[in-house]
Amino acid sequence: MSFLPNIIFAIVLIVGVGFFAKNVKKIIRNIKLGQDVNRTDNAGARWKNMALIALGQKKMFTRPIPAILHFALYAAFIITQIELLEIIIDGFFGTHRFFKESLGGFYTFLISFIEILSLLALTATIAFLSRRNLLKLPRFNKAEMLGWPTKDANLILIMELVLVTCIFTMNGTDEVLYSLGKSHFEGTGSFNFAVSQHLGPALFGGMSEGALHILERVGWWGHLLMVIAFLNYLYFSKHLHIILAFPNTFFADLNPKGKFDNLESVTNEVKLMMDPNADPFAAPANPDAVPAKFGASDVQDLNWVQLLNAYTCTECGRCTSSCPANITGKKLSPRKIMMDTRDRLEEVGKNMDANKGVFVPDNKSLLNDYITPEELWACTSCNACVEECPINISPLSIIMDMRRYLVMEQSAAPMELNAVMTNIENNGAPWQYNQQDRVNWRNEE
Repeated sequence: MSFLPNIIFAIVLIVGVGFFAKNVKKIIRNIKLGQDVNRTDNAGARWKNMALIALGQKKMFTRPIPAILHFALYAAFIITQIELLEIIIDGFFGTHRFFKESLGGFYTFLISFIEILSLLALTATIAFLSRRNLLKLPRFNKAEMLGWPTKDANLILIMELVLVTCIFTMNGTDEVLYSLGKSHFEGTGSFNFAVSQHLGPALFGGMSEGALHILERVGWWGHLLMVIAFLNYLYFSKHLHIILAFPNTFFADLNPKGKFDNLESVTNEVKLMMDPNADPFAAPANPDAVPAKFGASDVQDLNWVQLLNAYTCTECGRCTSSCPANITGKKLSPRKIMMDTRDRLEEVGKNMDANKGVFVPDNKSLLNDYITPEELWACTSCNACVEECPINISPLSIIMDMRRYLVMEQSAAPMELNAVMTNIENNGAPWQYNQQDRVNWRNEE
């Protein structure tokens, strides 16, 4: 018996997984460039979020039709890994359908279930391709989706089609070979897989034994190679959410929507001002410390959860399609905010790769080079984007941190906002009235 196929299999698998692991390390390094934030509180609520939103896809079902189609793809992706596990075992040890002997009738049920899910996934994939390329839904045709994002979405769907084709080619040809007593699995009869028992004879019934064996191997190797290609393609694709949706929902902000966090440095200053016993002339504890930066102008100023959000974004556009600013023609697109953050983070990562792990200033930043003040000030802070996101991403948190930088570091707020803040400072209200004028209505008869 030749061990060459087993050796080739092992090399392909190890190299493929090795490249994937290398890219995962890059992603983790880039996310850790963000500022520290504690998201380990209330573990019970966090596990519940992950179970309901990432695993159960609870928020997807606000739009039932795409939710059902997506669930079909998702379920097929999860369950098909059982068949992939069998392929890996067969590849290493030179066996064929390793689990069939031990599982018996349950094996037939299991593969039949995978085939039914694969058929549903095929239907969903065709539907998604049609929605993007024939129906041309508005949220898939925004400015930020032109070029690579659209190609990426189509490419991943085409890969799904190839993968499902490989599954049915492998099972269908094996079904015919087994009925002829020529399968790698010993015995004769029929596997009786739900789809392949009909599809196999219909498509491959008249072929020679040699052709059937070749096609069966094409399907088997095709399945493996597509999975490895998909795994390594994830790094370059929006489909990282397949993996990152789980930590993203676990570490999501549990505070009620609309509750903003306060800058610790500002809070401490206010507390000192309100403390009658504090010495305003006392020297700082560490006179050499670099003053804290207010807000964010680049990805390193954001916290690591916001950077995780950027990598997790599915580019589905639900946030943008629900954004009142975008609906009324403003430049803001919450989806673009996340895509720009990820693109800038990748640029910073490549800079570090080229400079032995050290970031060399490149005279660029997330603010202005990727996201303009016009986009930031168009936001109404309504939280519609946060509510709509199926995996609890918060574009609003990034918008607010960048606004803080514009106001507190650059004094670059819009004229109208500057007037409001001046009035609050001088009059205790947003309006240009003094305190006495504001209560004159009480004296009116």
